[in-house]
Amino acid sequence: MPISPAADGPAPEPRDWTTIPGPVEDLRLVVCDMDGTLLDDAGQPPAELPQLVERMQRAGVVFVPASGRQYATLEHMFGGVADSFIAENGSIVVHHGEVIATRTLPRDVVTAAVHKIREVGAHTDLGVVACGVKTGWTERNDAPFLAGARMFYRKLEVVEDLTAVDDEIMKFAMYDFGDARATVAHFEEFDRGGQQVVVSGPNWIDLMNRGVDKGVGLAALQADLGITPAQTAVFGDYLNDLALYPLAEWSFAMANGHPDVAAVANFIAPANTDNGVARVLDRILP
Repeated sequence: MPISPAADGPAPEPRDWTTIPGPVEDLRLVVCDMDGTLLDDAGQPPAELPQLVERMQRAGVVFVPASGRQYATLEHMFGGVADSFIAENGSIVVHHGEVIATRTLPRDVVTAAVHKIREVGAHTDLGVVACGVKTGWTERNDAPFLAGARMFYRKLEVVEDLTAVDDEIMKFAMYDFGDARATVAHFEEFDRGGQQVVVSGPNWIDLMNRGVDKGVGLAALQADLGITPAQTAVFGDYLNDLALYPLAEWSFAMANGHPDVAAVANFIAPANTDNGVARVLDRILP
């Protein structure tokens, strides 16, 4: 039952997931955002996930967590369940433990970003993780920031100077203890250059190369595996998930998600607090 947007006129309204009558033929890839989507509000995945992944494996379906989180963090969270990931909002893509794509920032941009983050941080409660291929790096060492950052960055080292780290930096993940939407305006100069600045959550701002997003990561994975949008399902809830949707005909917005995500999805899934992803997967998997 392939779903395609209309060629002309406004996009159709998304349908409730219960309109799908049963298993999806030739489904080969399931890509799932984490916070607000797969995970409940306590940060826990569905209890049924291991059994659902077993069903996927038997059917030849690849399960891919997609997140702004660090690859090492996702690997720890899903060890034994998944070994393919779209991490750092698409900056690094891993399949069967092998890195198939990375997108790193130029060194001069890294230096300029660090100086700007320090400037903004002088009058805003702002912490940052420089997301490297090797590990995450930060100059901030207070307990509240580190406790929050380590939820998303399992590998994290505190250093005195981010401009001096021996690593390729893919992304800066900034945590604003106030309102990220108000702070993001301070980084407009990077949006005017070759980079993009994205609000990826109520408190998170990501600075990375322009054109890098979860969709770029998904496209790289689809190309590597020879999988089409008709064979792909995606689940998401927030603005940094939007780029996934043109690449999947089986596209689900969470009921708790941002209205802009619902506007581009083909289906609405139950909320993350209502076991939404697991319920839909149970319906669409063989």
